[in-house]
Amino acid sequence: MSNEELLRRYEAGGGRLAASNAQGLAVAPALRTAVLTCMDSRIDVFALFGLELGEVHVLRNAGGVVTDDVVRSLTISQRKLATRDVLVVQHTGCGLATFTDDEFSEELAQEIGMRPPWRTHAFEDPAVNVRRGMARLRHDPFLLPGTVVRGFVLDIEEFTLDEIHLG
Repeated sequence: MSNEELLRRYEAGGGRLAASNAQGLAVAPALRTAVLTCMDSRIDVFALFGLELGEVHVLRNAGGVVTDDVVRSLTISQRKLATRDVLVVQHTGCGLATFTDDEFSEELAQEIGMRPPWRTHAFEDPAVNVRRGMARLRHDPFLLPGTVVRGFVLDIEEFTLDEIHLG
């Protein structure tokens, strides 16, 4: 789908529908929870957890990886918008498990002549990566003490969740 198609859908009523759906909702999410997941377009966070608009903050990036920007967003979410819990949800069959940081950086260097200043945060095993992300969030000094962090791997074919535990 192109940008033009998205704008056509907006003009055909998407904007009015979005405004109607958001009317009366508070800025702070009702369930005081933030969900971090992958940008994979097959993952519908609202359907997966039976959510309504306004109930959670949804953060998405390639892989659903805990990055500095995720910590920034979660810190704002907690300290300014009253969230307290975090769910980290990565999935099987993720594209980030198909290459390494070095491979991707080298591809870009060969194509455009320079390596990117950022990392892809590629990983081999989503369970291991969820565990690392959970550990980082539980020890981050900017998140509120007592933040409840839970992690899961979503089977992208069966849409079942496997909870990941630290230690």
